[in-house]
Amino acid sequence: MKRISKIGLLVLVLALIATIGAPMALAEGGQTLNSTPTLAFFTKFPAQEIGVGESDSFSLTLRTDGAPQVVQLSVQDLPDGWTGIFKGKGRIIKAAYVEPDDDTIIDFKVTPPKDVEPGTYHFTLVATGKNGSTELPLDLTIKDKLPPKLEMHTDLPTLKGTPDTTFRYNVTLKNTGDEDLTVNLVGNAPGGINLNFKLSGKDVTSIPVPANETKRITVEAKMYSGTPAGQYPLQVMAEGGSVEASVDLMAVVTGQPKLIVTAPDGRLSADALVNKKTPIKVIVENMGTAPARNIKLTASAPTGWKVEFDPAEIELLNADKQMEVTANIQPSDQAIAGDYMVTVKANPADAPVQSTDFRITVRTSTMWGMVGLGLIAIAVIVVGLAVVRFGRR
Repeated sequence: MKRISKIGLLVLVLALIATIGAPMALAEGGQTLNSTPTLAFFTKFPAQEIGVGESDSFSLTLRTDGAPQVVQLSVQDLPDGWTGIFKGKGRIIKAAYVEPDDDTIIDFKVTPPKDVEPGTYHFTLVATGKNGSTELPLDLTIKDKLPPKLEMHTDLPTLKGTPDTTFRYNVTLKNTGDEDLTVNLVGNAPGGINLNFKLSGKDVTSIPVPANETKRITVEAKMYSGTPAGQYPLQVMAEGGSVEASVDLMAVVTGQPKLIVTAPDGRLSADALVNKKTPIKVIVENMGTAPARNIKLTASAPTGWKVEFDPAEIELLNADKQMEVTANIQPSDQAIAGDYMVTVKANPADAPVQSTDFRITVRTSTMWGMVGLGLIAIAVIVVGLAVVRFGRR
């Protein structure tokens, strides 16, 4: 009896082990008896926003881990007056074929009516496969569209410089509306002043400005030669469709000295003797629009020459005024007769240096000429006497 009980207990234990191990074996071999293929239906952007009068599109993904199947597509709870279509590779579709490990990408395009009220709307997309349906809830928020509007401003509307300065203004142009615009740039400036527009270093006359974006433009103003000192108002306008914006700028032109170096009669040449000072008159004239200050006079001359100015510096020379200066030029004692070049320079403290070349003709002294003639005469006499004396023999 005891032996039979032991055998029965062993049988019971073996039966329990077999009962537990069976589903485990099924699991190791693959799919369990209770598992079913799944169908996934999703989008990365289930809630989107558009403006009144616009349509929208949702990119959808279908995925399965079971056998290949055809999935039917439909939409529920779409508001009255709205239209929604499924598209695959640009074509309108009602169903899609799905395979394992190969996602199927489709689009759902939704178009609200033009008189739709702003707000958030909800609807659901449904994908129905052979093992059931999967739902995808979507939200679409519609906002009032901002009317087209341009804004234009600069932090530094006033710049100062000389007539040779290129005035550069950094101008910000912003499209605060919800529509993309192509903007034409127009400048208004006094005659002779040239305005130029640059975007990213390139010359432009019109630029695209997307909705709610900002462009930074460089406005360049160049004065005409000889522009007098004063204030010059400039205006830049941006025109895009039915809207426009403008910004007022100011160029303050300060006077600038402009020197020339010449001679009283315009003749830039003179004669000089070797190792002797020769005074030459030089005219320094200010043809600019502002006084020239601390004008230093210097010269570039051949080696060994000396050039001294009287005065050596002009403290102040007003616009449209001139001053006569004496340049004492002394050629080197080694100089031979001929033409030489001496450059006279006028270097003001607040303007570029100006220079003029003078041609200096070096001549020998008259005394040395007379000495030479005397020597020649003596030589002739000596030769004559020799001829007379030896000719008699």
